[in-house]
Amino acid sequence: MKKVLITALCASVTFLNAAVVATVNGKDITDSEIDKKLERVLAGKSISSLPAEQKRAIIQQYIAQYLILDDARKQNLEKDKLYTENLELAKEDILLGVYQQKMADKVKIDNSKVKALYDKNKAQFVEPAQVKARHILVKSDAEAKEIISELGSLKGSALTQKFEELARSKSIDPGSASRGGDLGWFGQQDMVKPFSDAAFSLKNGTFTRTPVKTQYGFHVILKEDSKARKQLTLSDASVKNFIENQLKIQEVQQLMNKKAMELFQGAKVEIK
Repeated sequence: MKKVLITALCASVTFLNAAVVATVNGKDITDSEIDKKLERVLAGKSISSLPAEQKRAIIQQYIAQYLILDDARKQNLEKDKLYTENLELAKEDILLGVYQQKMADKVKIDNSKVKALYDKNKAQFVEPAQVKARHILVKSDAEAKEIISELGSLKGSALTQKFEELARSKSIDPGSASRGGDLGWFGQQDMVKPFSDAAFSLKNGTFTRTPVKTQYGFHVILKEDSKARKQLTLSDASVKNFIENQLKIQEVQQLMNKKAMELFQGAKVEIK
């Protein structure tokens, strides 16, 4: 009785803490409801912690789904043969998934196995060299040269400020112009070769003194920062977790095969 009471109290607290984020046809939609229904989309985050624009987009997505499901129920599609058949298949998939998860919960991966797999595949656990840069894209070589001339011998914050101004006013790249040409961090393979070659060859805080031609036009590139190629180690939680998950998947598959064989041998099976 005490356990039931505590569970009920916990549920009440969760309900009281839930914030109403929308109302649809008189029904309140709470943040906790969306968190639960869109757990995969939110990747463990709460909708209340997201930026306003992203939060609004997810709420609209949820409402659209809610309205479609409501319309489906009004059409009595839950009684449709196609629905009931697929529901049974879904139940089997869920049951199998729970069975596998229960088995996985019992699997313990030894650290020596983790290290052995890491050592064998060390070359795969590498963070490639990256560059943080800005660019100004224009249609002609002459325009690019004019921009380079305007930048002149500027350095440091003065160079960055002027570069941002020119990017906003002259760049034809719709994706970065409004951000002052900011491209963020990128790897060698993330950009077309002429662009990457130019960006990676620059020293931090310098810009290309000649226009860089690509299929998109002519670029002036400012390299702001760089990161050298980094060998990831087992001290990186993401690496260790990835390897443990891979080993666990392998182990569970082996256990599932073994269990299936045991059940097969203990059952009366006649294949015709």
